[in-house]
Amino acid sequence: MNKPFTIGITGGSGSGKTYFLQGLSSYFKPHEICLISQDNYYKSRDQQPIDENGVKNFDLPVSIDREAFQQDLLKLKAGQNVIKTEYTFNNPTAETKLLEFKTAPIIVVEGLFVQYFEEISDELDLRVFIEAKDHVKLGRRIKRDQVERGYDIDDVLYRYQYHVMPVYERLIEPLKHNSDLVIPNNSKFERALDVLVGYLKSRLTGVAN
Repeated sequence: MNKPFTIGITGGSGSGKTYFLQGLSSYFKPHEICLISQDNYYKSRDQQPIDENGVKNFDLPVSIDREAFQQDLLKLKAGQNVIKTEYTFNNPTAETKLLEFKTAPIIVVEGLFVQYFEEISDELDLRVFIEAKDHVKLGRRIKRDQVERGYDIDDVLYRYQYHVMPVYERLIEPLKHNSDLVIPNNSKFERALDVLVGYLKSRLTGVAN
């Protein structure tokens, strides 16, 4: 088996990484592409750092089990499938699923720190940065955290101001300058997606041969 082509997709919280990923995957058959998200590699809640006001901070590099993240990526690149329990954050009503990641010619790694973690970034063949205006990201974050993760609005706003933005400005935004492709996603990204899909389709032949 030839080495898979590995893409890393990053950007600020609420930039639309997951939505872009869904659009990307729709152009490929299941056996052609594998999607793996950093969201499933958060450490347990009792291991999360706590800020000066006693609020757990999920937006720091130490919040992620980076060793497990790297090891699973290496397994996929070596042709092995990976079984992982879905991480459900603060939502007690969410049904926990057992996820299976099947190796494929194209592997897409998505998450806030996929380019920040050197051991993950070194495994990437293409680095994509999704960006959006702050008010757009905040609106998306509110919708996601209230519906999917069970946080109330005050909690969401607090985390955005004191956790999300400081980490983005200090650690994530500088990564944009080392990315191969920067995609604005304030309203739509179809043209950029078409370009990336066309490139990956051409790569499929090279990976398979």
